[in-house]
Amino acid sequence: MLRLFPKNTKDTIRLFLVGFGMGSADTVPGVSGGTIAFIFGVYEELIFSIKKLTGEVLRLILQGKVRKAIGETPLQFLVPLGLGLVAAIATLAQVVSRLLDTQPVLVWSFFFGLLLASIFIIKKRVTVWNSKNYTVLALSALVAYVMVGLVPVQTPATLTAFFLSGMVAIMAMILPGVSGSFLLILLGKYEQVLGAVTNRDILVLGAVALGAAVGIAVFSRVLSWLFNNYHNVVVASLTGFMIGSLRKVWPWKEEVSPLIERNILPTELNIELAIAVFLIIFAVWFMHYLDGFQAMSEKTSDIKDPELRDSHRKAIKKS
Repeated sequence: MLRLFPKNTKDTIRLFLVGFGMGSADTVPGVSGGTIAFIFGVYEELIFSIKKLTGEVLRLILQGKVRKAIGETPLQFLVPLGLGLVAAIATLAQVVSRLLDTQPVLVWSFFFGLLLASIFIIKKRVTVWNSKNYTVLALSALVAYVMVGLVPVQTPATLTAFFLSGMVAIMAMILPGVSGSFLLILLGKYEQVLGAVTNRDILVLGAVALGAAVGIAVFSRVLSWLFNNYHNVVVASLTGFMIGSLRKVWPWKEEVSPLIERNILPTELNIELAIAVFLIIFAVWFMHYLDGFQAMSEKTSDIKDPELRDSHRKAIKKS
C-alpha cells in the first residue's frame, strides 16, 4: 500500500485539501496546480497513479475485466484528490473571476508570494547545480518571460479547438511552474472555458475533458521518462519557468491596450499597498511552513514506481 493512500479520515481530508489547492491554483492564470502537488509531496504519486490508470487499468477494462480494473485503480488516492480539484474549480472559478475584476492587486499579490516561495522550494530538488543546469534555468526563465508577454490569439470556438486546448492546458497544469490557465489565455480559450464552467455547458466541458484525458495519458509517460533520465535538468528548467512566470503574476499593472498590460511599480502609499505587501509576505511564509511540515514526513521508500522512486531519491537529498 502506498504511503499517500489514506489510512484514515485525516489522510483523506488532507488529500482533498491538496486537490483543492491544486484546483485553486489552476483557476488563476500564471499559477500552476503542478507546483502545489510538487510542494505538498503528492507529485510523484500523482504521475504514478496517472500512468497506472491510463495503462494497466485501461487495458483491463478493454479486456472486459472491470472488477479487476477497479481493484487495480488507486481510488483511495485519486478520488479525494480529484474531488478537491473539481470542487475548487467549480466553486472558485466565478469567485476568482470576480476578484480579478474588483481586487486584482490583492489577488495577484497573494499568488505572487506563493510563486516566489515555490521557486526556492522547487530549486532545492536539484541535487547538483552546475553550469549546465544554470544555463537551462536562465534559458527557461527567458522563454517563460517572453511567453507570458505574448498577445493572446483568437481561435475558433469549435469542439475540436476545445479538445486541443484541453490537451495543451492539462500538459501545462501537470508541470510545476507552467500555468495551464495562462496557456488557455494565449489560445483565446480561458474566458470561454470559464464561461462553460459557470454556465454548466456540458458539451464544451466534455470536449475539454476528453482532450485533457488524452493529453495527460501521453504526457505522464513522457514526464516520468524525463524525470528519471534528466531529473536535474528538468527541475532546473521548471524552476526557470517559474522565475519567468513572475512577470505574469506581478500585482501592479497598467493597461496599454485591451489585450496588453505592462508591469509598473506602485505609485502611492496607501492601505491597498500595505495589504498587498502583507499578502506577499504571508504567502511566502505559508508556503515555507507547509514545505517544512511536508519534508518531515517524506519517505522515498514509499513510492512504488521504480523510475519515480529513483528520481525522487535524488530530488530530496538536499531538501
